[in-house]
Amino acid sequence: MKKIKLVLLAVISAVMVGCGTTSVVPITGRKQNLLVSDGEVLSLSNQQYQQYMQGAKPSTNAANTAMVKRVGQNLANAVTAYLNANGLGSEVSSYAWEFNLVQDNQVNAWCMPGGKIVVYEGILPVTKDEASLAIVLGHEIAHAVAKHSAERLSNEYKNQYGTAILGSVLQGVGLGEGTQQLIALGTSLGSSLWTSGFSRKQESEADHMGLIFAAMAGYDPQVAVDFWSRMAAQGSGSGGLFSDHPSDEKRMQDIQKWMPEALKYYKGGKATTTSTGGVKATKTFHVSSKKK
Repeated sequence: MKKIKLVLLAVISAVMVGCGTTSVVPITGRKQNLLVSDGEVLSLSNQQYQQYMQGAKPSTNAANTAMVKRVGQNLANAVTAYLNANGLGSEVSSYAWEFNLVQDNQVNAWCMPGGKIVVYEGILPVTKDEASLAIVLGHEIAHAVAKHSAERLSNEYKNQYGTAILGSVLQGVGLGEGTQQLIALGTSLGSSLWTSGFSRKQESEADHMGLIFAAMAGYDPQVAVDFWSRMAAQGSGSGGLFSDHPSDEKRMQDIQKWMPEALKYYKGGKATTTSTGGVKATKTFHVSSKKK
C-alpha cells in the first residue's frame, strides 16, 4: 500500500506541476498556479453575467445608482493606475469595468472576472456612506484582480485529476468495493476541507487588497472597522469549519494588522502614483473589505 501511495503522489504531483502557469497576486505577492487562461474564464463569466443581467431589475433610485457607479469607477481608475505603474499594464485589457445596483434586499455584492460588479440594494443600509461602499467594491474588485475565479476553477480541475487517478489506482490493486468507498469518502471530506480553507484564504486576500484599493482611490480605509462591525451584526460570517469566509473576529484582527500598510496609500481623497509604480505614502491613519 505504501508503494501505491508513492506512485499516486508522484502522478498527481506531475500533473499539478506540469500544467498551468504561475503568476503573482498584486499587493500580497502570493504565487498561484492557474490551469485556465484569462480568455477561457472571461468567456464563461461574460455569458453568465449577461444571463443574470437579462433577468435582473436595475435599481430605480437614481442617486444610489450614480453613487455605485461613481465609487466603482474611482476604484477602477486607481487600480488601473496601479497596474500600469507596476509593470502590469498587460492585465488592464482584461477588465471592462461595469458597476450595477439591482433591486434585491440581500446584504450582498459580487464580481465576475473581467470587472462586472453587481451591488444589491440591501447592502446600502449597512454601508451607509461612500467610503464604506468603497470597502465593499474594493473587496469585489480584488477578487477580479487576484483572478480568484480562475484559481478556484483550476483548483476544481486539480481535485478532479486527483480523484480520477486515485480511483484508477484503487481499482488496479483489487481493493474491495467497501474499502474503496471508505477511502473515497475520506478523500471527498479532505477535499472539501481543503477547498473551504482555500476559499477563506481568497476572501482574506480580497479583504487585504480591497482595503489597499479603497485607500488608493482616496477613501478612508479606517471606516472598514465600523463597516465590518455592522456586517457582523447582520450575521455575515460564522467562520465555521466549512465556511468560505473568515470569522468576524479573524476579519477584524486582520484589518487592524493591515491598517498601517493601507495608511501608506491613503492620500486624504487623492491617490497619486510615484515614478517607481507605488502610490505615494502619507502620514494619515485608516482601514478595508467583503464578498459574495
